[in-house]
Amino acid sequence: MAHVLTAIAVMAGMAGLLAVLIIVADAVLLNYGECAITINGEEPRVVQGGSSLLASLMAHDIFIPSACGGRGSCGLCKLKVLEGGGPLLPTEAPHLTKEEIAAGVRLSCQVRVRSDMAIEVPEEILSVREFTGRVSKIVELNYDTRLLRIELEEPAEMSFRAGQYVQIETPPYGKTAEPVYRAYSIATDPAETGAFELVIRRVPNGICTTYVFEIMKEGDPVTFNGPYGEFYLRDTDAEVLFIAGGSGISPIRAILRRMAREGSMRKATFFYGANERRDLYMVEEMRALEEKIANFRYVPALGRPAPDDGWDGETGLVTEVIDRHVPDASAMEAYLCGSPGMIDACVKLLRSKGLTEDRIFFDKFA
Repeated sequence: MAHVLTAIAVMAGMAGLLAVLIIVADAVLLNYGECAITINGEEPRVVQGGSSLLASLMAHDIFIPSACGGRGSCGLCKLKVLEGGGPLLPTEAPHLTKEEIAAGVRLSCQVRVRSDMAIEVPEEILSVREFTGRVSKIVELNYDTRLLRIELEEPAEMSFRAGQYVQIETPPYGKTAEPVYRAYSIATDPAETGAFELVIRRVPNGICTTYVFEIMKEGDPVTFNGPYGEFYLRDTDAEVLFIAGGSGISPIRAILRRMAREGSMRKATFFYGANERRDLYMVEEMRALEEKIANFRYVPALGRPAPDDGWDGETGLVTEVIDRHVPDASAMEAYLCGSPGMIDACVKLLRSKGLTEDRIFFDKFA
């Protein structure tokens, strides 16, 4: 018995020693000290090493787009790392083309600042800034989707294109010890510069959407940065296909509101896919836009309507509905917003109908 107790004591001692060594190693090996980041050849910015490049730049008010909040799943936070980035990581490769890899493009959320670095950031990103505002209205659109209206405070106005997005800061609370950012598309006409609206769908256990649904209330302050994105209506005469699911309605609503204000004559159809009738919202608003936009049509579709839905509209996956309505897409433009799976399926379908990828624009919700 004594031998057993002695062995347990020795093992406990070794475990304790190992824990101390790990702490010391973390303090010594992972303490990279101050590192200088040179951006576009200008004066270096000094940061504390060890954080991601994305977070380090944000600390200096340089806001790189990141729809997934730095988890490496959206692939938006790309920039060129000229020096000091280390080897390409497996988490980056799926989001980069061979040409981008050869040019030194990296995902800033995956690159750790461990030494002095030199990077290139697009000039338009350097103009992105931080704003403060206040939640003036919260509207329940359905059982899992809310509309937030945010009035700007400082600065008091924001210029953006219909279809762009902002990154909203979730402050520390029960689910996070530090501020967390998530991207949400603006749902309003850019003509309204002093306020904007967001359509937010609840994500089970999501850090930011839990905050929005369980803690946020009207009158609360909001910090955000932006605007970001290249998802906007191109200035052509081509017929337009809008396709969305879930809260993907948000940027398309902004584009349609702008078209209504400008008296657009472009032919456009909006295919919106949902599961059951309870998943639909803003139907009356879309019908009103049909009256305001001369050549616009709204086509909601339910994948599996409930027996008591009383649904007499289109049924099936949104791709099936589009397949029935669009025999030839070769002369069109398409604007898609929603889940990666939906967008990938729609892109495949549209390509089979003659639409080239250079005229398919999408905003994937990571």
